[in-house]
Formats: sequence, structure tokens, C-alpha cells
Amino acid sequence: MTDAPQQFASDNYSGVCPEAWAAMAEANAGYAPAYGDDDWTARAASAFRALFETECEMFLAFNGTAANSLALASLCQSYHSVICADSAHVETDECGAPEFFSNGSKLLTAPCVDGKLTPAAIRTLATRRQDIHFPKPRVVTITQPTETGQVYTPAEIAAIAAVCRELSLSLHMDGARFSNACASLGCAPADITWKAGVDVLCFGGTKNGLPAGEAILFFDPAQAEDFGYRCKQAGQLASKMRYLSAPWVGLLQGGTWLRNAAHANACARRFAQGLAGLPGLAPLFPVEANAVFLALPEAVAEALRGRGWRFYTFIGGAARFMFSWDADPARIDHLVADLRALVPAAGHP
Repeated sequence: MTDAPQQFASDNYSGVCPEAWAAMAEANAGYAPAYGDDDWTARAASAFRALFETECEMFLAFNGTAANSLALASLCQSYHSVICADSAHVETDECGAPEFFSNGSKLLTAPCVDGKLTPAAIRTLATRRQDIHFPKPRVVTITQPTETGQVYTPAEIAAIAAVCRELSLSLHMDGARFSNACASLGCAPADITWKAGVDVLCFGGTKNGLPAGEAILFFDPAQAEDFGYRCKQAGQLASKMRYLSAPWVGLLQGGTWLRNAAHANACARRFAQGLAGLPGLAPLFPVEANAVFLALPEAVAEALRGRGWRFYTFIGGAARFMFSWDADPARIDHLVADLRALVPAAGHP
């Protein structure tokens, strides 16, 4: 039991949402077959197929590092390369896992100010070298939303997919906060995945109210061949799989996944709006999902930490504030009040 005040450093700080918790408790009432041969895993797979309006193949992993890395490895050979934004999580925060699980596939990064890949950037990287001495481009991965909290529109994804098809590249989507993108766009999940040309989606649950667990969805069943073996070999096949599956059932049924994301997005907007008018504290990027980036003066950042607030500084040294499914508006207002008290003080020592 903890009485620590709520922080906005990461949506990973949040707890488990009631619907996911209740489903896990229900799954805990008795015995069930192991390794995914249980009713909860079947129900989760059916829920995903209903949500995405297609017969996708579903696999579950414990975390996003494994989900993304194994998905990319399944689309590559070791002599291939993966095109991504230079700020993409697979490039900056996965400790080389994509290269490890693919036995060496190289990540080719494109400079992106706002974290978004463009068709032009993909074409440049994919066609820059085509000789046998350079790893052959095979996959494009985009993050939805991006590391800067930007959201790809259906048209932007379709344009990227068109270039991928032209150049014989597969398209993978890192959807650690995919729910937040859907809530932001007000569109169906299918509209920004397979209908727009995405081949594989890693759908994040941990940041949206699950205790653990990410879903890997293959929209072309042929690409999922033997993927279960990859999961087993990588230590991602849960023996008691129902404890990964059941929370997904709780999250997906009744639209909890979307309500959670919409609340998180609204809290990010509340925070950004609360700072309106403060000199130099306009968000560095449009607030489109559940992230707000601020260029805090060092004196303000240190004073804010001194008042007990936690936040990360990256993406050019910016302070990032993340809002989760259970973000408390009153706590957000407290953070805004502290910033409003500190910014004038920093300007007049």
C-alpha cells in the first residue's frame, strides 16, 4: 500500500484499471489449460478480431520491447534493415533488442524533427544504396503516436504504406499508445492499421490500464507463420497465459480501452491549457495524445523537482509530462499551480 502522490513522469506509473483487474480475478477462480490453450486467450483473440474487423492473428508478449523486437525480426532476415525515425523507441530505448532478436538486422534512422517519418524520408533511405555491401531495406516501422506525442492520420499512414508497397517493404506499427491515437483521431482501429496498409501492429496495453502485456497483431496470417515459436524461444510464451489474456478481455469489452485513452488525452490538454500565457512555456509540439513537452529553464526544472515532482528530460532536453488512464485532474491543477508560481520567480531572482 502506498500513499505517494500521483506523478506524471510516465504512464507506466499508473495502476491497473478496474475492468482489467476484475477480469484477472475472474480468471483466477479455478484451473485452466496452460500456454494459451484456455478460454480467456480465445476470448481475447476474438475481441481483437471484432475490434479490428478482420481475421488477424494475435500473440501476447510480456512487454513492448519483446513485442516490437520479435515482430520486426519476423519480417526480416539478418542481412536486412529496418527504416525508422531517429527518435523511435526501437532505436533509442530498446538496448539493441531489435538487432539482437533479428540476429543483426540494422536500423536505418531518418532525422525527424517531430518524430514522424515521411514517404520522402523512407524513399531516400530505401534507395540510397542498393549494392550487396549494404543491408537491404526490408521493413518500415512507425510509432503511433510518435515519441513526441504526434499522431499519424489515416492519410499519412496510407501514403507511407503506398511507398512501402512500391519498394517491397513491410510496414510495422509500434502502438505502445495506440489507444491514445484512436481516441485523438476519433477513428476505428482498422482505419489506421490494415485498411491503411499496416502489416503488423504491436498494440500496447500496459500504458492503458493493464498490469502487463502487449498484443502483436498480424493482419496477414501468412506473416504470422511460426511466430509462436519465436515467442517461445524468446521466453515470451506465458505458461499461465490466461493472466495476460484476461486483462485484455476486460480492457476491450465495453470500450474501456478507448475511454481510458480519451481521459488520458483530455488530461494532457487540461495541463497544456493550464499553462496558457506563461512566458516560454508553450508546448514544444502540438498536444495530440497524452504527452506534453516543455522547454523548462533549468532553474524552474530544479525548483519543480524540489517540490516533489518527477519528470523525464529527453527529446532535445525537453521535460516530458505523461498522463495516464487514471490521471487526477486535481493533481494536474496542483502541478499547473506550482509551475505558475515558479516561472515568474525564475525570471525575477
